[in-house]
Amino acid sequence: MPKVIQATNLHRIYETEASYTYALRGVSLAVEKGEFLCIMGPSGSGKSTLMNILGCLDKPTHGSYKLEGLEISNLCDDDLAEIRATRLGFVFQSFNLLPRTTVMRNVMLPLIYSSISPREREIRAWKALHAVGLPEKYYDHKSNELSGGQVQRVAIARALVNNPAIILADEPTGNLDSNTGTMVLETFHTMREQGKTIVLITHDPEVAQWADRTVHIRDGKLLTDIQEQHFVANHNLREVHNT
Repeated sequence: MPKVIQATNLHRIYETEASYTYALRGVSLAVEKGEFLCIMGPSGSGKSTLMNILGCLDKPTHGSYKLEGLEISNLCDDDLAEIRATRLGFVFQSFNLLPRTTVMRNVMLPLIYSSISPREREIRAWKALHAVGLPEKYYDHKSNELSGGQVQRVAIARALVNNPAIILADEPTGNLDSNTGTMVLETFHTMREQGKTIVLITHDPEVAQWADRTVHIRDGKLLTDIQEQHFVANHNLREVHNT
């Protein structure tokens, strides 16, 4: 299978006047087209830094990152912005929709600065909303009139409207109750069945179970298979003690 993401020996070092902070320490990761990958790790583990690099919001200090075969690491800011607008879709925990704007207009927002005609924008937005299973009766509603699960579906549709290579989701169920979160995860699962590549960050093992594969990151490093076995075993042991 072709690799949509090929990250090799990624390092990210933040420099301050006082010291250096090593957020990533030699991370290597490959994601296949159509894969649903989950990245798990505690606070401060480096998972958000890794997600920012995969989303072209940041660049590694050292290492290689190829998106669909294109080397990203040395691109200028304008080129990175173009890639974010055309090849990546983002879904956030806080939704980031305009509350007093209709569902359709929220989904069309990523297309405003493109050369696509207004009619084509509407068609693409309708197709994206249909793909996430939101009933058409809500398309003219304002986003602040919807439930949490419906709003997150709109956010996923907005991420899909440019037909991106990858959907990046950062704790997408974090602000939702369990039933609504399940509905959103079912939407991601449907996207994966339709061939979309999904990379999701979460701290919740139940969310991770929806993915095809889960990797754990700690202290800026991806855990090896043996380390992951110990990590999962220790987590399960804590769960037993807490019940």
